[in-house]
Amino acid sequence: MPPGAGRRAAVDVEDLLVRVKNGAEPELGAVAREVAALAEEGRLGGDEDDGVLVPALLARLAGAGDPEVRVLVMAALRRLAGCAGGETKERMASIDALSSIVRSLSRDVDERMEAIVLLLDLSDIPQVRQRIGRIKGCIVMLVTLRNAHESGTYDDAEKLLHILSCNPQNVLLMAEAGYFRPLIHYLKEGSDMNKILMATAISKMFLSEQMKSSLGEDGAVEPLVEMFKSGNHEAKHSALAALRNLSSSLQNAELLINCGITGSLLQLLCSVTSVLMTLREPAAAILSTIAQSDRILLHRDAAPQMLSLLNLSCPVIQLHLLRALNSICGHTNAKRARAKIRQNGGVQLLLPFLREKNVGIKVAALNLMFHLSKDASQELAEQIRETHLDILVKIIASPTPGIAEKAAAVGVLSNLPVADKNITKFLTQANLLPVLISLLEANISASPSPQKMWLLEGIAGVLTRFTVSWDKKLQSLAVGHGVVPWLVKLLSEGSVKAKSKSATSLAQLSQNSVALRKAKSPRWLCVPPSAESYCIVHDYQCTVKSTFCLAKAGAVNPLVQILEGEEREADGSVLEALATLVQDEIWENGSRVIEKASGVHALLRVAEAGELTSQDKAIWILERIFRLEEHREQYDGIAQALLIDLAQKGDPVLKPMIGRILAHLQLLQTQSSYF
Repeated sequence: MPPGAGRRAAVDVEDLLVRVKNGAEPELGAVAREVAALAEEGRLGGDEDDGVLVPALLARLAGAGDPEVRVLVMAALRRLAGCAGGETKERMASIDALSSIVRSLSRDVDERMEAIVLLLDLSDIPQVRQRIGRIKGCIVMLVTLRNAHESGTYDDAEKLLHILSCNPQNVLLMAEAGYFRPLIHYLKEGSDMNKILMATAISKMFLSEQMKSSLGEDGAVEPLVEMFKSGNHEAKHSALAALRNLSSSLQNAELLINCGITGSLLQLLCSVTSVLMTLREPAAAILSTIAQSDRILLHRDAAPQMLSLLNLSCPVIQLHLLRALNSICGHTNAKRARAKIRQNGGVQLLLPFLREKNVGIKVAALNLMFHLSKDASQELAEQIRETHLDILVKIIASPTPGIAEKAAAVGVLSNLPVADKNITKFLTQANLLPVLISLLEANISASPSPQKMWLLEGIAGVLTRFTVSWDKKLQSLAVGHGVVPWLVKLLSEGSVKAKSKSATSLAQLSQNSVALRKAKSPRWLCVPPSAESYCIVHDYQCTVKSTFCLAKAGAVNPLVQILEGEEREADGSVLEALATLVQDEIWENGSRVIEKASGVHALLRVAEAGELTSQDKAIWILERIFRLEEHREQYDGIAQALLIDLAQKGDPVLKPMIGRILAHLQLLQTQSSYF
């Protein structure tokens, strides 16, 4: 008789079975604990015992309501599986049995721990590995437990996921749950078919930005690029589709550029091999997204190559290429790239697109013209004809085009040289000015969007053409159309670029206020002057329409508020506008108006932290303000320390004017070496 046979025979399996099947839950817990102990001692675990006990325990597990009882039942099953042969584990490997165990993964910590350990014990059975992935929610719960880094479950969840990853379908489920390491392993070391399977899965997944970044960080980009470069047609197609989904992440765009994909994509686009034609659209789409990274500028021939492909491509690819070129030219350090595109005839190539019926392509071409003319407005003016200007005006004036198209057209016009009188004459005769005012009225207080912001910036830029200081007649036309109130409103509600352009227009108008006062000053009055129309700055009966007066326009306070803000881009234009209030003939009254608007504090702020040209202009205005004793007395304390520090540590070009202010404050002799 084998050792232990007597002890085993002494166990009343029938009694255990009856208690498992019929006992209330407290009794079920007790008998489950007893079964576990007997199995641990080796007194249970034969095929006959397990053949009756295992199904009964599984049946009770599925319906047990007490968490503690479920833990005890799973512990009993685990002990039976541990001391018996494969047949016992296979009895636990049915879908129903596994589903009961998997449900416990979402319950409290003790139950989760017992369920994972039991599943791990069962996972050496091939059928279990195949079936677990098919149980709804199992992979997701395991990934969740792994990601939670919970003591007692993390390691076992990681082990179980690793075991299950031998099945590619399980790997796809893990990826959908946000666990990508097994998928990336297949991309790097799997068979060609499995690589294609994984790449195709990535291409079809909805990926959040965080998931895209995670895939890139964990190493998905490099093997996909290698698949594209060296794989067969199917591999290339699936790799490109996957990279297209990943490339919208700026981090991944940089990885792609670093992997050298730019040249390969361009080479593909230049290819005339028929078998590769289906790959050209996704290749162009990837170029469009990776161009959002300024690392694309390292490939100096990329932009000219894209440009050369424009007229050789279908509309879908044309749009991708135009978007890529827009991204390249929009980078802050892209001046050289823009110059190279212009040298290759970029503007001339784009002009025909103004008549393009595809709105997306037309807008993208207009945007590119805008970027190219940022630092070459004269070059654009030399190539653009009245027919092109007419198209742009019609886009702006027509009710049909959307805001993106209008913003792009206005943006191009805003970059044309203001000094070109022929362009100004054409736009004036085309009645563009009232159209721009109407667009301002419709959009300045509307819900903000990037396109509306760009539209307002463009309008503010074009309006500087109609307010040039050397053409009072044109200024009168603009003021007569009601431009001034909208310019003042842009000072408060526009972007910093719109504020800067609006301040430039107001400065240009205000430069002529003194001259207009003199020209219109009556020799005698039949009626006493109105206190309401009297202007303290110009000592005259000012109105916005008659003298373009900043004070009467209510522009002084919003101009000062811009200087008080954190953005410094508009400082120069704002200071030019304020400087018109302290011209030689009106400096005294203008100083008081600026001071009343809290301008001294704002000017000191710019003097301390602005760019050199803004510092210089702010100090010039302050010198005039501090000529008045009342201002010296009021601001002496706050100005002294700042100005002395600036004189000692600031740019030498500022010292003479600072010296004058310090002399006004009686801190220096008039003949000091500061002058």
